[in-house]
Amino acid sequence: MAKDGLCAIVTGSASGLGAATAVLLARSGGRIVVNYASSKSEAEQTADLCAKEGAEVVVVQGDVSRDEDCKRIVAAASDWGRLDALINNAGTTKHVAHGDLDGLSAEDFQRIYGVNTIGPFQMVRAARSLLEAAAKESGRASAVVNVSSVAGITGIGSSVAYAASKGALNTMTLSLSRALAPLIRVNTVCPGYIDTPWFTKGRGEAQAKQVRDAVIARVALKVASSAEDIAQLVCFLASPASSHMTGEVVRMDAGMHLIS
Repeated sequence: MAKDGLCAIVTGSASGLGAATAVLLARSGGRIVVNYASSKSEAEQTADLCAKEGAEVVVVQGDVSRDEDCKRIVAAASDWGRLDALINNAGTTKHVAHGDLDGLSAEDFQRIYGVNTIGPFQMVRAARSLLEAAAKESGRASAVVNVSSVAGITGIGSSVAYAASKGALNTMTLSLSRALAPLIRVNTVCPGYIDTPWFTKGRGEAQAKQVRDAVIARVALKVASSAEDIAQLVCFLASPASSHMTGEVVRMDAGMHLIS
């Protein structure tokens, strides 16, 4: 390592919050596994940015809903002999109005839960030995950071299935933080609106702009959070600076929850 940085895996780091997190972690050097499910070119761009920051980077394709893929993603870090941080960022959804109960099938629920809830569990299970090795070597707990959503707290968001999957992820954070202590810390970030292409892909350019403008008008801080803004919190929870935090579900929504 060029600098004394973290050995970390960031799932779903081809773009958006995952990419911003990987690049921010890379600024302290270290080693980063960049993971993608289908966006190879974007993942390679993220890797290039990480390398320019001085990090050693490995790019691995894998769908976290598949246990064998989770094992392969973690295997990319096995030569390091340790893993200081696992960032469970990969996520998916289907945009369906909450009142449209016929708009979601059992298969939709299974796919969304597979990536958003089962995926993080499988990644933690696959990475456990490397996370524990890092803790024993450093003398401090290693970190798992789950990326959830305010949807998992309030039941809002892109669909009922998405909100439910994130609520389950929040609860799983509490379970795992007890089960894996004292060698592994588990915390979760619940962002509100993030100004990324994710909204544009799901809703189209015009509707995405309407959502962004509405968020800025309504939230207490009158801002639309960027991926880089949220990545600051993710990286804090992944770092030794938060070494006495575990089992926390931290909301970062520019004051959206203050709206009466």
